[in-house]
Amino acid sequence: MTPFSQLNYQRPDVPAVLETYKQLIARANAAQTGEELLAVYKAHDAADQAYGFAANLCNIRHTLDTTDPFYDEETAFFDEHTPAVGNIQLELYRALLASPHRQALADAYGDILLKKMEIAVKSADDRVLALMQEDNRLVSAYIKLYASVKVEFDGKTLTLAQLGPYKQSTDRAVRKAAYEAEGAFFDAHREELDSLYSQMVECRNAQAKALGYKDYSELSYLRMGRIDYGPEEVARYRRQVVRDVVPAIAQLQARRMKRVEVTDPKFYDLGLYFKDGNPIPHGTPEQLLAWAKQMYHALSPETARFIDDMFQRETFDVLSRPGKAQGGYCETIPGYGPFVFSNFNGTSGDVDVLTHEAGHAFQAYVAMENHLPGELASPGMESCEIHSMSMEFLTSPWHHLFFGPDTAKYQLYHAEDSLSFLPYGCLVDEFQQIMYQQPHLTPDERNRVWLELEHKYRPWIDFADLPFYGRGAGWQRQLHIYECPFYYIDYCLAQTVALQFFAAHLADPKDAWQRYLALVRQAGTASYPQLVKAAGLAVPFEDGSLAPVAHTVAQWIVEHQV
Repeated sequence: MTPFSQLNYQRPDVPAVLETYKQLIARANAAQTGEELLAVYKAHDAADQAYGFAANLCNIRHTLDTTDPFYDEETAFFDEHTPAVGNIQLELYRALLASPHRQALADAYGDILLKKMEIAVKSADDRVLALMQEDNRLVSAYIKLYASVKVEFDGKTLTLAQLGPYKQSTDRAVRKAAYEAEGAFFDAHREELDSLYSQMVECRNAQAKALGYKDYSELSYLRMGRIDYGPEEVARYRRQVVRDVVPAIAQLQARRMKRVEVTDPKFYDLGLYFKDGNPIPHGTPEQLLAWAKQMYHALSPETARFIDDMFQRETFDVLSRPGKAQGGYCETIPGYGPFVFSNFNGTSGDVDVLTHEAGHAFQAYVAMENHLPGELASPGMESCEIHSMSMEFLTSPWHHLFFGPDTAKYQLYHAEDSLSFLPYGCLVDEFQQIMYQQPHLTPDERNRVWLELEHKYRPWIDFADLPFYGRGAGWQRQLHIYECPFYYIDYCLAQTVALQFFAAHLADPKDAWQRYLALVRQAGTASYPQLVKAAGLAVPFEDGSLAPVAHTVAQWIVEHQV
């Protein structure tokens, strides 16, 4: 079993890849039987996995060290050439869909494969190739700028991740100073951040219009691969959050501020959950990883095999260091396996990574065990996030390994934080809808929109005189708004399901796990509404679906005060 560090990277021969696809398109057009068409599809899957192996390996190594000139150059190569590879794959999809033998694909893999292809072919073509390349370039520029963040604080030079613990300090003056130091960096790069976003909105809207859509907010639903729902259903969901969730969270926030004895709460106070400090893991990074291994061995035979595989391949990189990209993710290297990336900073978020990102990795591992083709290896992102967010709750019997006597505090914090996330995620989504539908807005006008939405979704927040946040620019810290527009609502849709899994776990842990495992095994063979229904849970688009789970979780939080 080859360790990740020893994987051989080789730049793909793009002309050869394009020629392969031209031949596959010709074969699809000439196919006389369903068997011939299936053979074409399988050849495509092999070619796609080979290209994806190189592209994803490059991406991981680039984010591990954004200062590495080799992978910086290779990332630029993929930024330039991946749109062309994607477009010719869409040409193959068109040929497969036009074939009189297309039913053979549905018979072999299910109708959803054809649905995914149909959505994909509507999302891009050669007309927007140059614009997609420009989009990639802009995203890479933002990632590099974000990774360059260095904040002088407490006599140290810190990354944003390393600044995190100070933002949760029990000393209010330290919390405020940490937010001020963070805001100073973003304010110093204000023009660059504003310019990058303006260019992104213009570029993405130009792509949409070239393809016949009114703006990118419409095109994005196709690019996100959303099946069986659209903007109208998401808007209905957001309205439920405002009506049924925001009031409950406002009450919990007031209760929490009493708990931490803050009488005039400001934005920089909201990260503190307990007067004596937030729960933190009781161990070194090496110990946390060892406990994660113990946890997954105890959870189920399936997760035991999975975690052993991850450790044998050395596919965890969790320590924060200069030059490493910010944030955390799970990336799957086709034909090899999942890789978990993070920036540990000594907060409870370190444990969240070992449950959240490992949830993604577990699903990817199961799909590879089942030899699913690329299009079906995972569902839409809103369903992928169910795997990760639900895993955070389903592993709760082993949280004591990480938190010891502070376990009850962590579980209360986690439940509060999870429910409180829903309004913020909706805020991000509605903000983006407005940005792409009103691209004429100036940077200052964008910030005013953000502040208006803050009042709508999080009316308890007072930004006081904080730099950056106080002028309504806090959205620029949210990577998803720049990197993957309209992704963020997926977290909300998944969190709503994860909270239902939490409630199910409280009632019957074994049953909840089996329902979760069944959902994971379906991978991308069903749409989000279908997956949720199959797990016996409420689809969040249905009016009245949020109130019961919000009540259950809020009541549990009230009853488990520590």
